[in-house]
Amino acid sequence: MDPLPSFFLTLLLVSFLGIRFRIPPMFNLVGGALFLGILIGMPPDQLISVITTGLGRIFAMFALIILSGAIIAAILEEQGDIQQIVHDIRNHSANPYTISGLSGYLLALPVACSVTAFIILSPVVKGLGSGEKTRTLLLYCVAIGSLISFGLVYPTPAVIPLVQSLAPDLSPALYDALALPLSILLLFCFLLLFRFWFGSCDKPESMANGPGNSPQKTVSSSEKRNLRAYAPFITILLAIPVGLAIGISHGALIQVIMLAGAATAIMTAAPGIRAAGLQRGTKHAGVIIFDICGAGALAGVILSSGFSETALGQITAIIPVLLVPFVLASLIQTAQGSRVVTAVLTAGILAGTQVTEVIHPVALIIMIAAGCFVFSFVTDPFFWIVSRTTGDDFAQVIRRYTIPLALCGAALYLAALGMQLVVSGG
Repeated sequence: MDPLPSFFLTLLLVSFLGIRFRIPPMFNLVGGALFLGILIGMPPDQLISVITTGLGRIFAMFALIILSGAIIAAILEEQGDIQQIVHDIRNHSANPYTISGLSGYLLALPVACSVTAFIILSPVVKGLGSGEKTRTLLLYCVAIGSLISFGLVYPTPAVIPLVQSLAPDLSPALYDALALPLSILLLFCFLLLFRFWFGSCDKPESMANGPGNSPQKTVSSSEKRNLRAYAPFITILLAIPVGLAIGISHGALIQVIMLAGAATAIMTAAPGIRAAGLQRGTKHAGVIIFDICGAGALAGVILSSGFSETALGQITAIIPVLLVPFVLASLIQTAQGSRVVTAVLTAGILAGTQVTEVIHPVALIIMIAAGCFVFSFVTDPFFWIVSRTTGDDFAQVIRRYTIPLALCGAALYLAALGMQLVVSGG
């Protein structure tokens, strides 16, 4: 069968199995890879080899990063250091919406997972609102704040494959010099719109009275700043110039600095907390790693199918080249829900094609990132986590999560399009 209809049939199958039977992403995506390989007539031995190679490539790329981030997050949570970080943010803002969104934005970067950041912060930010409605809205601010940084800022698992596949010669520092201000601007525009759209802002309560805060983990306003809470992040930042000075490549640098951050968290933790944090972090990381490894299997089969050479020409005949990255990422994101999977698949499909020759690398990466925000609904695991945590029904989650994310994606695409037009001279 032709690669283009085979690809869309595979996305439909993955979507159906994920929604109807809630099959875990690892098995669902590997099953999709097998299905696609059979449709395009790939020999069995070659199909299995391609799948295992794809799995191994993603494991090598992300395993240490995600494991390190999960360990950092688990140890910080065990020690109550997350409350300390949120408390410090409160010293610079009395607006609970800003505190919640910014906390999610910042924590998602070192823990390398937006879902982990949301789960950790949820019981903390509930204490920042005086009413049930406000507490619920603050959870949405955490969720979308964490997704903005996770989807745009290097080095997160959603951005690394885009930079490495589409702009291998681009300095990550140069990319972040453009992506960071854009992501922060998007965050604060979202927070303003969210507050205006959904209601007035309540004054924050004491964190000591917020749900989910045990007495031993409460941080009073008179306590000195706990440097232990920031030690892993400080180590990560300091390790960057050291790694560059000794000649470590960008791809290896992210592995080294995340390991350094995890080692710092482990060494500064008390023995009991250290053991519990390592156990929880390793377990959580394992689930995430295997899920995204399934994306590597599917990506490997897609690339071996000749999709990029045959199908992309058909797509560009239907829509303008400048829309292709955004539309393709949106379709993949809608079909299977994982932003990392979307990044891996879209980067693999577009690498070395006409699209990369026409569009500036930074604008191209941001266009794909924009597509990862559209449309996050029932296939998105985060959708159901947000629904369970907030207690909102399906329609409310669509209104407060899916639609705002889609608006963020549209705004990002317009920003990337403007960037491309400026670079190309109109």
